[in-house]
Amino acid sequence: MSLKQRLPLLRWSFIRMGIGAWHFAKTGQWGDGREAAAADYVVANARQGDLDDVLATIDKFAYEKSFLINVGDEKGALLDAAVRRAETQLALELGTYCGYGAMRIARAAPAARVFSVEFSRANAEIARRIWAHAGVADRVTCVVGTIGDGGKTLDALTQSGFAPAGLDLVFLDHDKNAYLPDLHSILDRGWLHAGSIVVADNVKLPGAPKYLAYMREHQGTVWNTTEHKTHAEYQTLLPDLVLESEYLGG
Repeated sequence: MSLKQRLPLLRWSFIRMGIGAWHFAKTGQWGDGREAAAADYVVANARQGDLDDVLATIDKFAYEKSFLINVGDEKGALLDAAVRRAETQLALELGTYCGYGAMRIARAAPAARVFSVEFSRANAEIARRIWAHAGVADRVTCVVGTIGDGGKTLDALTQSGFAPAGLDLVFLDHDKNAYLPDLHSILDRGWLHAGSIVVADNVKLPGAPKYLAYMREHQGTVWNTTEHKTHAEYQTLLPDLVLESEYLGG
């Protein structure tokens, strides 16, 4: 990894994120076309039907072309391990972005059904295009919406087969302020079972302090949480924290 790759502040595509923050908050994209460009790059350079190569190609794009905010390769390995520990048959991701996290889940659990919730319709289309190229479109489904939309998205998931005690893994990688209320909404539906695992990205950067405080408060009673100290995606300068929380029931 080059110095420029290790230090994101040297990369224009990283600096450009500060300029486009308002656009991202509104649309889920940074406003410079990098998400669509990532899909074009995958289709042009990754072997069709080769999930490993598609994931590696996205990583290469994020390191060498434009910075992306998906979980990335370093933290992605933590997600992979959690998926396997959960013996995942049904997974829910919140925050699709370009579809990278859902593909890592699908690769780590080849027999699983993976549902990903994304508020941006444009991102959903980009993810679906990449999933089709990777050959996982039959196993990964994007639902456009948010968990906090008054029950519409939760009801759509119920109609797709979500049932009490049926959800093995949840991956939180969306609006950090929504981590805790969305987790409570999932708990209220009764979808988790003892042994379900919830993985939360970006708990340190940009940070999910209420979620972190909740998990620490309920450690050993409702949840058994491991705090993984790591780095923010696609660089080694900025620290991050990934929480892996096993549901104990309650």
